[in-house]
Amino acid sequence: QVQFVESGGGLVQPGGSLRLSCAASGIIFSGYAMAWYRQAPGKQRELVAAITRGGITNYADSAKGRFTISRDNAKNTVYLQMNSLKPEDTAVYYCYAAEFTRRYWGQGTQVTVSS
Repeated sequence: QVQFVESGGGLVQPGGSLRLSCAASGIIFSGYAMAWYRQAPGKQRELVAAITRGGITNYADSAKGRFTISRDNAKNTVYLQMNSLKPEDTAVYYCYAAEFTRRYWGQGTQVTVSS
């Protein structure tokens, strides 16, 4: 059974930091590219950051310089370190896994940036 357990979301003040985690089970984690997407109310889901099987990273312009994606294949976990958070970062953040023929989404974790 494929499962993704996301954690680390919550309420944070502008300028603060959060670290999201997504723990995968039921897949050969090292064989998957991983990514974080987000969806704000009334908006389309958008890519935030991605990391290949080999560790190459890619970021949305809005995330560059503030967010860092990383993976630990030994723990089957992908992380998103978010610093200098802004109110416009408020969204549900989703973990995403992809390989040649399979795609999976996590259940999402809410991030709210507000004073």
